[in-house]
Amino acid sequence: MPLGERAGDKSESRYCGVETEFSDDVPQLLEFNINGGFDFVVAPLMDPTYRPSLRTELDKISGALPVAGSDLVLSPSDWSSRVVGKVSSWIDLDAGNEVLRRDSETTLKQEIAWASHLSVQACLLPTPRGLSCANYARCVKQILDGSVNMKLWLRIPLKKHEEDGGTDDCPVAKAWCFFPYSCTRSILSIENSFVQGAEQIDSWDIWNSFRLLCEHHSQLSITLDVLSSLPSANSLGRWFGEPVRAAIIDANAFLTNTRGYPCLSKRHQKLVTTFFNHSVQLVLSGQAFHESPKESLDSGIKRHPLRSYLDYVGFLYQRMELLPEQERFELGYRDHLQSPLQPLMDNLEAQTYETFEKDIVKYVQYQRAISKALLDRVPDDQLSSETSVLMVVGAGRGPLVRAALQAAEETGRRLRVYAVEKNPNAVVTLHSLIKLECWEDIVTIVSSDMRCWDAPERADVLVSELLGSFGDNELSPECLDGAQRFLKPDGVSIPSSYTSFLQPITASKLYNDVKSHNDLMHFETAYVVKMHSIARLAPCQPVFTFTHPNYSPEKTNQRYTKLQFDIPEDTGSALVHGFAGYFDATLYKDVHLGMEPTMATPNMFSWFPIYFPLRSPVQVEGGRPLEVHIWRCCGPTKVWYEWCVASPTASPIHNSNGRSYWVGL
Repeated sequence: MPLGERAGDKSESRYCGVETEFSDDVPQLLEFNINGGFDFVVAPLMDPTYRPSLRTELDKISGALPVAGSDLVLSPSDWSSRVVGKVSSWIDLDAGNEVLRRDSETTLKQEIAWASHLSVQACLLPTPRGLSCANYARCVKQILDGSVNMKLWLRIPLKKHEEDGGTDDCPVAKAWCFFPYSCTRSILSIENSFVQGAEQIDSWDIWNSFRLLCEHHSQLSITLDVLSSLPSANSLGRWFGEPVRAAIIDANAFLTNTRGYPCLSKRHQKLVTTFFNHSVQLVLSGQAFHESPKESLDSGIKRHPLRSYLDYVGFLYQRMELLPEQERFELGYRDHLQSPLQPLMDNLEAQTYETFEKDIVKYVQYQRAISKALLDRVPDDQLSSETSVLMVVGAGRGPLVRAALQAAEETGRRLRVYAVEKNPNAVVTLHSLIKLECWEDIVTIVSSDMRCWDAPERADVLVSELLGSFGDNELSPECLDGAQRFLKPDGVSIPSSYTSFLQPITASKLYNDVKSHNDLMHFETAYVVKMHSIARLAPCQPVFTFTHPNYSPEKTNQRYTKLQFDIPEDTGSALVHGFAGYFDATLYKDVHLGMEPTMATPNMFSWFPIYFPLRSPVQVEGGRPLEVHIWRCCGPTKVWYEWCVASPTASPIHNSNGRSYWVGL
């Protein structure tokens, strides 16, 4: 049964599985574990003692493989929803022993073919024996390129770095960190070809080597093995930008609370909660070493040996805070690539306006900024004689007009408003709003592009809502440069300035979604994304800043910046799939609006971050710098960005001359 019910949470993380040993009675195995409270089993589908080279002539003639049971022993729905296949852990496709290598290759293909025939949801592949795993990856790539539709989960341990300074120095625990199995007996049966000193290898490097050999295949995912020792927070964080589908938690990872029941350390609890938030399914494994509750022993009820562990995992799930309404609204947008708006070239639709207008927080900030500006411009002794002129350029359907009039009412200042809007469809709505609110004597509607309109008078305050996810990517600088002629010499622009920010990220899903288009153009396009399954590898850095009004005689909106990001040393290696872009704007004085993670305006949803992809991901090392270059280029008819990585390895300059992506003037 699911771990619990949480409003808005329909993710797969609600379901918990259990890793089992081989059984030739699959119905009984499934019934026991489902009745024990688990939702699915991760079970071997073939007898682990099977070796193709040891088959007799009679076996070869019969053609029957020693599988766990016929496809008829379970219904198709049970196979597909209740069973994850587990490939034999003895296989070693990169073994020096030719017989073992051939047996491993044959068995892998046979087991995957059988699992595909059963239509199981996924198959768990054993951990590669080391960084040299080319033949293993080659065989998996051949399978993935075939007609197999199921996911392949590669088992990867959460390897602990030596420099992380953990307290677990047990040699056995270190061996488990490299090559984990469900019980000690399995560890002792590891082939002699196990790489000596492999416990010093960063397991992320093993995954990355395997993933690169398989060309970032979208059907290849990760199952993380979680044991008693955990790496640093930075080292853990990089995994959440990778395609992690499941996490196996061994019973040895659990501690014992004061009542004798299993529990997890604070760090493990935080990790499990993060798994839940990223739709990662948990799988319990290993031998129970906590006693069953006394009440179940007294009643004679036979409980699943891992039921106490499952109950604790369910407790962690159920105590999570409910998703806020805003987050539930945005669930469908998570990690979904969207093209940025072209506000000057295209007219927005009513649905787009309505979505933005629901962002109450944004308009509260604008109202605060306008209120402060009006108070500064009109002293109390001039209230009755002074009328401020306020122009809303890009008025849309009128939310900023409403915010301005509410600010005037709040401050007791008199106001005359011009609402300038180029979209004729939005102008229709504006007229209806003005009439409905009886603002005809206060508000003048101007149906025109702000760059072409000749204002009848100068404005005290110029208000605009032209910011994009990267601040300037919806041409706010070009628009406001054209509109600042409306301002009085001492006039105020709201916003008065804005800065874009950039941050390197691991984003396997976003990269694969761009890669699926199989062309250059999509890798040279910036996307708006509600980022979720990403790893932020370094703090944000400022990129471009624009200030308004700008009366500099040599002003230009072209920009170039070189950035150097320092990857924390304890992160280990990571793959940069691109960059997340944000902005922060000063509306007026101390009133700001933004989405840069460290100072984001709470509960604001008008903007999602922007994603600048890399055609070829760049591997970075902890403690070493990442050098990035980015340009904002301007032409007669368009504005575009170019970007590249210069170090540790150079990438091509993306979007040269705006060949793939631009914003039209």
